[in-house]
Order: sequence, then C-alpha cells, then structure tokens
Amino acid sequence: MRQRLAASQRLRALRLLVHASPALALAAGGFVLAEAVLPNLTLVAMGRVTGEIPAAVRSGLGSVAGHRLEWTLGIAGLLYAVFMLRGPVQDVLNAVVRARMTTVLQARLVDAVSTPPGIEHLENPEVLDRLASARGDLMGQRPADAPMTVLNVVGSRLSGVGACAVIAAFRWWLGLLLVLVWLVVRRPLLAMVAERVATFRAASEPLRRSWYLGSLATRSTAAKEVRVFGLADWLLRGYRETWLVAMRPQWTRDRRTSRLLLAVGALVFAAYAVATATVGWAGYRHQVALGTLATILPLLPATMAVGSLTVNDYRLAIMLSALPDLDALTADLAPPADLVPRAASAGAAARPAVGLPEREIRFSSVSLRYPGAERDVLSGLDLTLPAGESLGLVGVNGAGKTTLVTLLARLRDPTGGLITVDGVPLAGLPAREWQRQVAVVYQDFTRLPLTARENVSMLLFDEPVDVSALDEAAQRAGAAELVTGLPGGWETVLSPQYAGGTDLSGGQWQRIALARALYAVQRGARVLVLDEPTAHLDVRAEAAFYDRFLQITQGVTSVVISHRFATVRRANRIAVLDGGRITELGSHDELVAAGGLYARMFGQQAARFDRRAAGR
Repeated sequence: MRQRLAASQRLRALRLLVHASPALALAAGGFVLAEAVLPNLTLVAMGRVTGEIPAAVRSGLGSVAGHRLEWTLGIAGLLYAVFMLRGPVQDVLNAVVRARMTTVLQARLVDAVSTPPGIEHLENPEVLDRLASARGDLMGQRPADAPMTVLNVVGSRLSGVGACAVIAAFRWWLGLLLVLVWLVVRRPLLAMVAERVATFRAASEPLRRSWYLGSLATRSTAAKEVRVFGLADWLLRGYRETWLVAMRPQWTRDRRTSRLLLAVGALVFAAYAVATATVGWAGYRHQVALGTLATILPLLPATMAVGSLTVNDYRLAIMLSALPDLDALTADLAPPADLVPRAASAGAAARPAVGLPEREIRFSSVSLRYPGAERDVLSGLDLTLPAGESLGLVGVNGAGKTTLVTLLARLRDPTGGLITVDGVPLAGLPAREWQRQVAVVYQDFTRLPLTARENVSMLLFDEPVDVSALDEAAQRAGAAELVTGLPGGWETVLSPQYAGGTDLSGGQWQRIALARALYAVQRGARVLVLDEPTAHLDVRAEAAFYDRFLQITQGVTSVVISHRFATVRRANRIAVLDGGRITELGSHDELVAAGGLYARMFGQQAARFDRRAAGR
C-alpha cells in the first residue's frame, strides 16, 4: 500500500510539471534518458580503450590496432565530455523547473487559502501545519523540487539497471543476482524512509514552533525587544528544546532500525563479494579479456544505483509528502458554501451586494463562540445600523468590539442568530461582493513594503488607479501633506529595507491606512469601520481627525470603535458592548444622562484629563 501511494505521488509530481510546462517536461525527460545511458556508455567506452592498448603497443600507433585505439579513445573522450557537461545542464534545468514549479505551487497555495471569505481557517492549527508542510517550511525540502528529483532518481535507477545488463552479458546470473538483491533490499529501505518522514509530519506543530522561535532573532519587527530584553539566549534555548522534542521520536525509531540496516548491509556485502570474486577468478584464470575486465570492474559500483538509498530518495520522500497537503488545502478550503450564497444554493436568486445597504444592517440575537472556547464572545446581541449614519462602539478590552467587526465584514459567520442587510440574510449575499462594500481600518493595519500609491490603492478591484480619488482620499485622511513630503511622492517605497525607501511613524502609517479605507469608499464601498482610528496619532493629528470626522463619515454607514470618547461622541449614536450584548444605545448626552457604564467610563476619562490640566 505504501509503495503504491509513493508511486502515485511520483506520478502526481510529474503531472504537475507537465501541466506547468510541457516543454520543460519534455526537456526533463530527455535528461532522464541521458542520466540513464551516458554513465554506462562512458564506462564501456573507457573499458574498450583499455582493452585496445596492448595490441596498439605491440603493433604501434600506425598499425590497424593503433588506429582502432585512436578511434576508440576519441569516442570515449567525446562521451566523457558529454558526461561532464551533464552536471551544468542539470543545474540549469533544475533551476528553471524549480522557478516554474514554485510559481505554480505558490499560486495554488495563495488561491487555496484566499478562497474562503472568512479567516477561521488561518487560525486552525491543522490548516497551518498543512500550509507549512505544503510550503516545505518544516523539513527544508520544497515541493517545487519534486518533479526533477523524481526524474533524477528514475534516471539513476535506470542507469543501475543498465549496468546490471552489461554485467549480465558477462555472466547472466551475476547481473540478475545484483538486480534481485537490490529489489529485495530497496523495499524495507524505502519503508524506513517513509516512517521517518511520517514521524516528522507527526511533529509538525513543535517543528513549526521551533522555526518560529529561531526566526524571531532575524526579524526586524522583533529585533528591538530581543535586544533590549536580552531574549537571544532564551529564543535559542526555546528553539533547541522544542526542536529536540520534535526529533526525539525519530531518534528512538532510528535505534530500532539499526538491526534492519545491519541485515541489509550484510546481504549487499555478500552479493558484491560474490560478484567481485567471480570477476577476479575469471581474470585470474584468463577467462576474460582485458577490455571486458576493465569494463566490468567499474560497472560493479554503478549497479548500486538500482536500489541503494541516497540523499535524493530521502529528499524526495519529504517533497512528495507535501503534495497531499497541497491537494487537501485546495479541496478542504473550497466548500460550495464559502463560494455560493446560501440562498442561491437553495435555488433562490442571490441578491447582488453592490450598493448595499440602502436601509439598514441588523444584528438579531447574534452569538459567536470561537472554536474550542468555553463561552460565547457575543451572546444574543441586537443592533441596528441605519444606512448613512455613524455609530460609536465602546466597551472594555475584550468585550468583543473587533469581533463584531469581523462579523460585519463576514470574516466570520455567527454561531447563532442572524445578520441581515436590508432584510436579506448576510449569508445570502455573495461574500466577495459584500466584502468590497466594507472598508475597514484595523488596529493592526497592514504595512506593505510597497509604494505609497500601492499602499493606498492596492489595485482595488484590479482596476487602474483613479488618481483623483486617490488624492481625495489622502486629503480626507490628512495624508496629503505626508505624501507630498515623501522623497518620491506617491512612488516612494514605504520601507527602509529597499533602495530609496523610507519608513513612517506609527501616526503616519495610520493616516495611510485611513486613506486606504477612504479610497475604497471613493470607489464604491458603502460601509466604513474605524477601529481605534487615532491610536497612533499625536495630539494635533487627533484634533484634526475630530474636526474631519463628519467629513470622513459623510454618506456612508460607519462604525467607529475607540476608547477615546472625544472620537465616539461625534457619532450619531453610541452603543456600549458589555458581556457580549449591547447594553446601552443613544447619543452621547443621552448616555451620560442615563448614568450607566458609558457615563462612568466617560467620567473616569474626563477626570484624568482634568487632573492633567490642573497639573500644568
């Protein structure tokens, strides 16, 4: 069963290469033939040269025997030259195939993980293990190298079979003996390799954790804290200990397989002892010509390629083990429910999401519990967002404010209750269309090492950049002056890691992130979510944001999440999220007058600012 699975995976790797580039597959096939034939032809030719030397010495180079030696030597030299060129050609072919396969496989991975509209799968340990395996991160062998490695192994084995065939021409039973020995030996050796790879796969989680700890020391994002807190030794120790945990089962298995290796070694030694003795005895008895002897002796070690275990066999087993993970990710992350609205799958016509909401977005008894959690983050939540109005959302840390945003953007589906848009269940709208109606500035917004233009426009909808909309978004976000001051304006790369690039402060990055969301609004998004939009801004920038708030949120349905009441108080309504429910809802003045949680939090914050003012 295991052998059949390995064979099917090898065929799978070759089919991937044919699909990626038929021309490269054809070139690789030609290389396999050269790999199988050239080494043996070269050895045979060199043996013939050796056999012709005595006659040429006796008769002289001008004789028939001498000319025959020259011709034989010329052919052997030509074959040897071609044989030596095989290495550079193989390197070039490997590099070209690797580049092509890397592009194809990476595209498949990106497509697979991007297919679901939500983000739950990217928090699933099993999916992350498969993703790391499919990329080749865990064991350092890239699946993109699998096709050429398969062909290299096949070519090597064919070369070994060819060497056995030449030896069989000398003694038929000897060539057959060597083939049979290696066929018997190779099966348990490959089974040992498969068990080793399976052990590594079982240790995917600790391996993934160990690589993460090791990589922290080389990441610029963590470098400051690693040095300030002296974490280098701690990271190294954590990497070593976690890696040892992953490796320990393999070492235990290796000790158990030592007997197998001794038995295999004894059998192979006996077979080659018989072969060497047979050739030596025939030479001693003058039963074999010098040319034949010079051919058979170097071909004996060449026969080991029939079944000996090489580094390529081990590397190939690791590479092939990643292909099922790639296929599984593609299949498991593309369920119809993620791609087809539920209403459409039930036979009803799905309503387009473009231009929504026209009336309202309504949360009705919505609940959400994360996988493996013991309690709900949101429980029985009711909330209505009238189209075109702004809502301020406040609550203590961990109340579920950002979780509510993920439900609104349909990055997650509720585990209970219903979300509707103009009376239509959100799950009944095309997920991708709806997400393009929602523009969000997250607390942990993305900082792309690309140009300022690309950071804001992100080639929205795969359409050409609308320059006027770009400038308008920057103006409304307070980023116009920032962009103008960059060395290359909109074309400045926002990363010091690239030539001509520059870094931005936290506040400057937040303006770029806000401009990104406003550009999406300019291009048709109808819902704007601002999650802590002034967290990185200085006092002047924050005050300017307050002054622009109505302009920023004009004409869209907006949700503003902030711990700073100076921000949320400008919203049409304010909702207090507490215990997974909306416990208070109204204007700033109404909630202060009600004397509830909002009033207490506002009073505490106002008192802190009053004390600061008095201290001056």
